Amino acid sequence: MFASKVLARPLIARHRLALRQGTCRCMSTLNGLRKMADIRVVANMGIVFVTLDRPAARNAFSRAMAADFTSVLNHLKHDRETRCVVIDSDVKNVFSAGADLKERLTMEEYEVGAFVEGLRQMFTALERLPMPTIAAIEGAALGGGLELAMCCDIRVAGKNASLGLPETSLAIIPGAGGTQRLPRLVGLARAKELIFTAERITAERAEAIGLVNYAVPPGRAKDKALELAAAICANGPLATRLAKQAIGSGMQCDLSTAMDVERGCYAQVIKTKDRDEGLRAFHEKRKPEYIGE
Repeated sequence: MFASKVLARPLIARHRLALRQGTCRCMSTLNGLRKMADIRVVANMGIVFVTLDRPAARNAFSRAMAADFTSVLNHLKHDRETRCVVIDSDVKNVFSAGADLKERLTMEEYEVGAFVEGLRQMFTALERLPMPTIAAIEGAALGGGLELAMCCDIRVAGKNASLGLPETSLAIIPGAGGTQRLPRLVGLARAKELIFTAERITAERAEAIGLVNYAVPPGRAKDKALELAAAICANGPLATRLAKQAIGSGMQCDLSTAMDVERGCYAQVIKTKDRDEGLRAFHEKRKPEYIGE
């Protein structure tokens, strides 16, 4: 990890400069994404930021916002240039408040089930993106907002964050994966406690129980996410994708079957140009230049 951080430092500096100068590329110009009202997508040097920006509703997902987010995921899953995705918010003190409950009040009963199923499928699509994903959480990540974050591979939270699944206080249950992903992250007993009590916890406690990887000073979650993303991008992109596949698929199996999953993923990297480049760079004591082939 130390070597990756050293290799990542120039990338972090260039990315921050590009953000300040406004020279990052909007993905709508790259992949045909239409302009979206509540989501902004920016790509730079292999890192894609998907920024939630619906301040009037605290980044709560409406039907329209969910459709846009799904469109973004559909583009990303086929984009070979993207090495890491960061999900963050441009709304002060809010990551996401989950589903738009005001809009839900206007729905018929049969529409509610369909909408929640759509969120469930959308979050699963995020979880299944081939490249590593990071949630940069500032402020409230509640209900579907936390369910969204839990679908990312890595979570970073500012110490002003509030995290929780408060659905039982509204006489419903987490319905977009929360009852299944939370126990897999923090253990069965802690997940039951958090869901049964509808408790909201701090970033520090979330870090202590394994719900987030890092609790950082307020306002620094995006910086830490960028640091991690740059470290990821310094490594072989095919290797990180296959490592994610091996971990994700293997965790659903018994250990013997999981070893077969790892064996199959490892076999795919042996003949790659990146593997040869990594070995040459190590021998020649220079920075590797990976091309994703």
